Amino acid sequence: MKWGVVRFPGSLDDADSVHALADVMGQSAFMLWHKETSLRGAECVLLPGGFSYGDYLRTGAIARFSPVMESVAKFAADGGLVIGTCNGFQILCEAHLLPGALTRNRTLSFICERVTLRVENASTPFTCAMKQGELLRLPIKHGEGLYVAPEDELLQMEERGQVLLRYVDDDGRETEAANLNGSTRAIAGVANERFNVFGLMPHPEHAVEPMLGGIDGRKIFQSIIESVR
Repeated sequence: MKWGVVRFPGSLDDADSVHALADVMGQSAFMLWHKETSLRGAECVLLPGGFSYGDYLRTGAIARFSPVMESVAKFAADGGLVIGTCNGFQILCEAHLLPGALTRNRTLSFICERVTLRVENASTPFTCAMKQGELLRLPIKHGEGLYVAPEDELLQMEERGQVLLRYVDDDGRETEAANLNGSTRAIAGVANERFNVFGLMPHPEHAVEPMLGGIDGRKIFQSIIESVR
């Protein structure tokens, strides 16, 4: 399938994402410059991690106004698949394509670690190659990864199954120690109500090769591939 990876000024994981998709997963993956208005036939659009526009104002706040984002919003409204990792998640929240927002980590410091995640909903295009309750090991690297949303909205999201990934310990339990950034309800990744837009703070593109410490990130990309097929 065809993947479009958006490159904003300040993106860091765009090339890594193309490598993971093209060289490891055997997909057709290409860069989309932030000033482009055509998605060039992409079947899934990926917004990568980094520091788009230097994180001025706040993370993702300027990137949401890039010309390409108007096309991404229309693509999503038409049912197209969109995934945002780290800064991409922040941009999707700023663009109101996903609920909630990402704020400063509880520690007020940058975190670079491997975390354990629990799959909370395996019936989506982004998780269908996994099982409910399955544990994944993925890296995180962010300063603003604390997920927040109004309590009533969080309850509705939980009821609809929009929380797809949650931070847990190695035994699959929710603990304060496992929730490194302090996210509300230990939320690591959420989808929109239609389940065609997904954002997560961990980096699946950095977990696709054994030499880099694990291949659990492939499961997320494989889920998307299978859902399109």
